[in-house]
Amino acid sequence: MTLFSSIGFTPRLVMLDLDGTLVDSAADIAIALNRALADLSLPGVSEAQVRLWVGRGASRLVHCALEHLPSRPDDFARLHETLLARFMTRYQEDVSGHSTLYPGARELLDACRAERIALACVTNKPYAPARSLLEALDILSPFDLLLGGDSLPHKKPHPGALQHCLRHFEVTPAQALMVGDSRNDVEAARAAGVRVVALPWGYNHGEPVEACLPDWLLESLTDLL
Repeated sequence: MTLFSSIGFTPRLVMLDLDGTLVDSAADIAIALNRALADLSLPGVSEAQVRLWVGRGASRLVHCALEHLPSRPDDFARLHETLLARFMTRYQEDVSGHSTLYPGARELLDACRAERIALACVTNKPYAPARSLLEALDILSPFDLLLGGDSLPHKKPHPGALQHCLRHFEVTPAQALMVGDSRNDVEAARAAGVRVVALPWGYNHGEPVEACLPDWLLESLTDLL
């Protein structure tokens, strides 16, 4: 077996999602969110709930947490802004205490570097904590480019981030591959004309990722090696 033989082509550029694809980060996100909620004397949420809510950016995560309150606050917009700021502060305090790499993540990145395949991390997580998480888990250096959810005007499933990567590396959609775990990744790739591998273990808001009809559904990142 050679690199990417399981999908039948070797891309010049591989774009990877972060949370739920390379890293299981839900526990740290849940801890930070609950600390932020406690700061505002609001009831906490479970890690299981957070796993259903993550993947669409910090603002959407906070929105879901507030929607889960027993009654909708009258000052929802102001509370959302305050809680979002508290969450970002709390999460930046410790982005990796309980986060772990998924099997094959480091090996895939190393193999791509060895084959001189360009690597981009394209996540809806804000840039600062995304960079901190990659640094903490010692997988920042393989990436040639990191795009957070606040790096460009639009987040996935909008194709803008993927299209930015294609331009940056001067590759065509046919020469690129997206690897992710959610509908956001599949739809962004499809809109950009890029083929996409989906993984079943991540954060897809309670929906089986195979329902999104990715080009390939693999059980593990090791299947790409």
